[in-house]
Amino acid sequence: MSKKKPYEILQAEIYDIIEESPQIRTLRLKPEKNFTFETGQFVELTIPNVGEAPFTPSSSHYIKEKLDITIMKAGFVTEAVHQAKKGDRVGIRGPFGSKYPIDQWKGKDVLIMGGGVGMAPTRSLFLSLIENIDDYKSITFLIGARTPEDLIYKNQLKEWEKLKNVNIVKGVDKVPEGQNWDGEVCLITKLLDKISIKPKDNPVVVCGPPIMMKFGTFDLIEYGYEDKDIYLSMEKKMYCGHGQCRHCVMGKYYACKDGPVFTYDQIKNEENIWE
Repeated sequence: MSKKKPYEILQAEIYDIIEESPQIRTLRLKPEKNFTFETGQFVELTIPNVGEAPFTPSSSHYIKEKLDITIMKAGFVTEAVHQAKKGDRVGIRGPFGSKYPIDQWKGKDVLIMGGGVGMAPTRSLFLSLIENIDDYKSITFLIGARTPEDLIYKNQLKEWEKLKNVNIVKGVDKVPEGQNWDGEVCLITKLLDKISIKPKDNPVVVCGPPIMMKFGTFDLIEYGYEDKDIYLSMEKKMYCGHGQCRHCVMGKYYACKDGPVFTYDQIKNEENIWE
């Protein structure tokens, strides 16, 4: 983890903005100096004269001179993010929190489930994994959204599908009239029916809306995954990002200080993990 002071702010310029969906956009940032994090960790993004909020980077942790952060419009700070323009300057603090233990997954079949804006941390994980793709037996990415219009990273999916030992399976809850779609029409958890991974001792990562993570975890257990091999990104529960607001308390854990990456085995007996 970074040795920087926790309240030190690194200035960064927005050099590009990608409108991923009507409610989600990716800010592409150029920090004033190289920024290092591990996939799964989060940062505090500061919007001048507005405030700050925690977000998990969506870019590969191997890239240090630039940083992507994908953000859904959902509140005061995120509303300001969606009004930002190229050339604006923002602040970054961090990184904070736990990471995905990808070095422990070498030689294994890695399964990733990303739904909605939960694809942001899983994109970072996926891009970090494929940097050394031969280290892993296979990488399967189950991608879900409410509608085709809500699916993010559309322009990258076709390139990802061409990678060796990578299996991309995408699904949406429904296809409104007038929207084109070439994937499955079902809940993301039902995409498990489209794969054939042996779950024993293989890792699976889940990130998305709480209800998707809850029932996705239960379906993964039914599929055969052990609690210790199910990794959950609990960033959805975070607010202040440094354990002061208690918004992210899960029994004895704080999602921001002890996570956001947990195994289901760690937190399954704690209260309110899905709320």
